[in-house]
Amino acid sequence: MTIKCAVKSLLTIAVLSSYSGLASASNKENTHQAPVVAKADIQIGYTETPFLEKAFIDTSPENRQDGISVGNLGNSGADKQQVIQFAKELADYKHGHYDSLLISHKGKLVFESYYAKGRVNLPHYQASVTKTYTGLALGRAIQLGYLSMDDLDKPITSFLTKLNLEGAIKKGADKVTLRHALTMTSGIRTNDEQRAQINKLPNQLMGQKEIQTILNYSTPVTKDSQTFKYGYGPLLVMHVLEAVVPGSAKDFIKKELLDKMGISNYRWRTNGASGLPEAGWRTNMTSRDMVKWGMLAMNKGKWQGEQLIPEKFITDGTSRLVITGDDEVHWGGKDVSKQGYGYLWWGVDLKVGDKKYLGVSAQGGNGQIIMIIDELDLLIVHTANDNSIAFKQVIAEKILPAFI
Repeated sequence: MTIKCAVKSLLTIAVLSSYSGLASASNKENTHQAPVVAKADIQIGYTETPFLEKAFIDTSPENRQDGISVGNLGNSGADKQQVIQFAKELADYKHGHYDSLLISHKGKLVFESYYAKGRVNLPHYQASVTKTYTGLALGRAIQLGYLSMDDLDKPITSFLTKLNLEGAIKKGADKVTLRHALTMTSGIRTNDEQRAQINKLPNQLMGQKEIQTILNYSTPVTKDSQTFKYGYGPLLVMHVLEAVVPGSAKDFIKKELLDKMGISNYRWRTNGASGLPEAGWRTNMTSRDMVKWGMLAMNKGKWQGEQLIPEKFITDGTSRLVITGDDEVHWGGKDVSKQGYGYLWWGVDLKVGDKKYLGVSAQGGNGQIIMIIDELDLLIVHTANDNSIAFKQVIAEKILPAFI
């Protein structure tokens, strides 16, 4: 507890002492450099990463020649002082444990900050944000013609040709389409005990045997069961991707998506049982590379002029195709409502005053968020290590007012 308090005090002193300079910050005036880890230490685990001695806050981010356009917060029409004040609060842990906050406005990165264990070149662990990356990889396969938009309404069994369908068909597996997988409405259901049994069968999970085993354990799939439920959707998507692209899904994702966007400093783990890339978690991305994923979606699938993903796939996928309701809005609060889901993207209304703005987000446990507010031409990215924060409520209260 003593060490934590000391670190907290150091962060507070550092930010307060530099506040007057930050109020008119520019690259020339911001003499301290964004925090980095040595190249030899990039693969260290998050737990082993030391806390920063002081927070880094930049209202005129450096052009790192990484494909991200940069600008100045003060020139973007935003309320600069509001953003800086919020950054001071983050540095003082007033909103929990954040590791980074980056903001792109009108197509340019205008704010970049790192706290606690955040580093500009250290890939931060990602949980369910990975689901969105998996969905976008499927979109890339559609753009290249390995699938079509019409294929989204075909059964996954038509692509996974190594399945033994004798028993599975009776369970309704032929009713599960790619669109169901993308929207988490597959209807495939297993309980905790069944999942534990599945995990004890590593020799039966290699390749499509993984889906075969899950279908064998699942309760029958019916129209009534095909409602929204966080589950096997991304896994099904990854298996279809593996089945339709040349080579492996792993190589396809690297060559056709990550390399295209200049993302090289990352980790995307392989599932030890199936041999496929993890579909729903266990990636690591830098905060700046998370900005790239957000910009790809904001630009309707284009990256630096090249259409990587069909515009319709992005437009449909970032819509609330399924309304999940307001009973359990993830990371919500009094100004967050009408939660919905698209193609592995979340959507909510964020209220500021009397007006509501649609916030579309890729999000993962403990506070990894890529949030798009198209109406404000705004992209918000943050990493964190605290699952108790109402992150979306914080965005509605603390960030959006500065850009309205």
